[in-house]
Amino acid sequence: MRLTIYTDYALRALIYLGVNGDRLCSIGAIADSYGISKNHLMKIVVELSSKGYVESVRGHGGGIRLAKPAKQIVIGDVVRLTESDMFLVGCFDAAGPKCRISPECKLRSVLADALRAFMKVLDSYTLADVLAQEGSLRRLLGVEIVARG
Repeated sequence: MRLTIYTDYALRALIYLGVNGDRLCSIGAIADSYGISKNHLMKIVVELSSKGYVESVRGHGGGIRLAKPAKQIVIGDVVRLTESDMFLVGCFDAAGPKCRISPECKLRSVLADALRAFMKVLDSYTLADVLAQEGSLRRLLGVEIVARG
């Protein structure tokens, strides 16, 4: 299974926000850090915000940050949100083309089992798990955390 760039960027944005703690970040800073499209990322952040993963603060000094603790953000939930479909093959889509061997084919059930197993693994991890090497991630992303006074 291959996840879309949309999902990839959503997960990357959450990682970036996670290593920044409560600090407000700009979409431009995230895009620059990863070398990805700011416009594409903006669409993704709007969806993450509408679903309660990201908080957006408007005005001077505004930006975005995680809307809830990283330990409450389940990777599987984010993937389900950002993937437009989870059809591994055409027969998963009821509106798709009909396959000649569908009445006797067991491949569909094998692939459905595989997809369930894949999602079960993703459901077993949170953003906090992905942030386990937070210091290294900050360094790689060029993120500096300023000590509070």
